[in-house]
Amino acid sequence: MSENINTQTPPLANGGRGAHVCLTPALLPLFNVEDYIVVVIDIFRATSSICYGIENGAEAIIPVSQVEECAAYREKGLDYLLAAERDGSVVEGFDFGNSPFSYTKEKVAGKTIVLTTTNGTHALHLSRSAKKIVIGSFLNLTALSNWLNTQNENILLVCAGWKNNFNLEDTLFAGAVVDQLKDKGFVLDDAAIAANDLFQTGKHDINVYLKKTSHGERLKKLGIEKDIEFCLQIDLTTAIPVLEGEKLVKLKA
Repeated sequence: MSENINTQTPPLANGGRGAHVCLTPALLPLFNVEDYIVVVIDIFRATSSICYGIENGAEAIIPVSQVEECAAYREKGLDYLLAAERDGSVVEGFDFGNSPFSYTKEKVAGKTIVLTTTNGTHALHLSRSAKKIVIGSFLNLTALSNWLNTQNENILLVCAGWKNNFNLEDTLFAGAVVDQLKDKGFVLDDAAIAANDLFQTGKHDINVYLKKTSHGERLKKLGIEKDIEFCLQIDLTTAIPVLEGEKLVKLKA
């Protein structure tokens, strides 16, 4: 006998926009994703690198789910950069992974990048039925929050987590966005309230607070602590990547 999954109905019809948080992609079936603008969050490191790359003039970033899909672009003879990461490391044979230091102006300006990561691109593909998909990171926190406030739509902050499990860094960022929206007439769900409470705990020194994260520990073992520090910089960029067709491009004001 099949089970009926009760999906969450956003409160927009009741006069208020919803600001909701999905704590892991495994919970996305509980939401009517098509009723939301979705913000995909993968702080360490995919969405931080995407924001930085788009800010630095990347023409587009094409997110794909599988390494094989990324590799297939090599056969198309296009002048694309291929980026593939699994479990924190660059996949052998690709141009780079998802370190933000690979997305400098010198490397990506005017380029199209095909990207696959362990968590971020997975969450994005599961959200494809949304009204619109944008990318969030601490790097574009204020620009993103200000834009979300101008939209007369429900907002769903989707935390990529780690292999469908909850993680601290994505939830803390979701809480930071909620903090900027909560007094703007948005109706919060319990996950949004919890994420904001978490942000209140860690906001005074986010870097110190997130040193305890399991993903942070994985990255440290790979010797890339500088990536962590970079990804926790607030408002380094103003670019908001938005999914148009198969490509993430800079949202036009």
